[in-house]
Order: sequence, then C-alpha cells, then structure tokens
Amino acid sequence: MNEHYVINLGRQLGSGGKEIGEKLAKELGIAFYDKELINLASKESGLCKEFFEKADEKASQSLLGGLFGSRFPFITEGAYPYNSYLSNDSLFKIQSDVIRQLAEQQSCLFVGRCADYILRDHPRCCNVFVSASPEARIERLMRLHHITAEKAEELMEKADKKRSTYYNYYSYKTWGAAATYHLCIDSSVLGIEGTIDFIKQFVKLKLQLP
Repeated sequence: MNEHYVINLGRQLGSGGKEIGEKLAKELGIAFYDKELINLASKESGLCKEFFEKADEKASQSLLGGLFGSRFPFITEGAYPYNSYLSNDSLFKIQSDVIRQLAEQQSCLFVGRCADYILRDHPRCCNVFVSASPEARIERLMRLHHITAEKAEELMEKADKKRSTYYNYYSYKTWGAAATYHLCIDSSVLGIEGTIDFIKQFVKLKLQLP
C-alpha cells in the first residue's frame, strides 16, 4: 500500500462539518470530496447522475426502480448494466468503488457517505465526527438558509434521521457514536477555525504526518 492517507468526516447538519472538511483538506493540501462523488460515480458507471442524487445517503428501503421504472431510462452511452434493476444498494456499490479508487490514487478527505466503513481496511485513515449543540446548529442553519428556528429544527431532525439510517444500514455501526470514530468533536465549543486546528493536530499525530 502506498503512503496516501484518508480523512473520513461524518457530521451533523448545521455543525459546519462540510466547511470544516473543505478548509482542513485545503490546509493539508489533499483532495476534498463531498457532492463531487455523485458526478464521479455517474461518470464511472455511465448512469445519469439523477440516480445518485435521488439515492444520496439514503438506505436501501426505497428502490429507484419505483421512481424511474425497473430498467435504465437514463443510461448514458458506454454504460454497463450493474443490475437488472437500480436499487440504492447497487448505487452504493458503484459509489463505494469510486471512493476506494480515489483513496488508492491520492490522499483525500471524504465527507459522509459511509467512507469510513468503505475504507475500513485502509492502513492510513482517520475517522472524525463533527457535532454541535442544537442551539449552534439552529443558529447556523437560520443564518445560511434564511429560515426560521422551527424550520431549522425540522431540517436537523430529518437530516439526522436520514444520515443515521443510511450509515447504520450500510456500516453495521452507529452513526455519531464515539466508538465508531477515532475522534468526535463539538464544533460549537471551539468554533469552525478552532475545530479545524484541533482536528489537524489530531490527524497529524494519528497518521504521523510532518
């Protein structure tokens, strides 16, 4: 195995996890992947990215066949049939392959999408979970999306349920539980920049980076 390393970052909605991951990757000079994985998985499989957007961080219970028909109405040229129907499990498999390929080619930071489970055999990985107090999450969502506190709380609850269901289903672990990760951190204590610095120091120690 090469010397590439991987940071896998789980996050609560409103914790600033994506911003933290993006800035951390930039400071470390490594690739950053979040929604970009959808485009890459689409390109790799030849399937229209709408499939991946519909299935993004959703567990297997909802079949895409029920939404689009049981065959491949959006197949692009050069596609290969991954299955006779498109379930979220099939799309998870395609996206998992993309994540493993990227981790083999370079050092990178992945946000969500069970990357820590997918890369569980990678010898140089650090799994981090970013949370925040409910008050801080609501305030951040209100500011970013110009919504009421009630709407922010509703978004939080839906996102937490969706992400935990997805993660627990595919990883057989518990989303957000300390035993699942190498580091769990509350961004509302240190702030965004302070959290980035803390995670960076932890990653450097764990992975023995210069």
